[in-house]
Amino acid sequence: MEIDYDNKTVKSLFSDFNEMNRKTNTRFTRQVKKRYDQLLSFESFADLLHSGFGKPHPLEGNRKGCYGINIDANKRLIVCPVSTDLSLVGLEKCKKVIIKGVEDYHGSKITSYIP
Repeated sequence: MEIDYDNKTVKSLFSDFNEMNRKTNTRFTRQVKKRYDQLLSFESFADLLHSGFGKPHPLEGNRKGCYGINIDANKRLIVCPVSTDLSLVGLEKCKKVIIKGVEDYHGSKITSYIP
């Protein structure tokens, strides 16, 4: 699958995991890189959904159209499939996602880890 990034900061961190490690920590970076590598390995977004890796789930509200993928208990990699048709048939054809970042959106407060 092809990956694009929401902004320059996200692209910078996902292009250099050593930099991400310096800004966060080793455990977090390893977990994020694992999910990133899994994204790259799938041919389409629907393949990712069918695999169950990271328990991808659709988001609501201002993140509608995006999906959360588990990094750990509360942190989620936020990705948006690049498709005009978000049905399962459309997602079969979706070969590109945009990484928005990593967040913890549980509870009353959203914590952004990337960007």
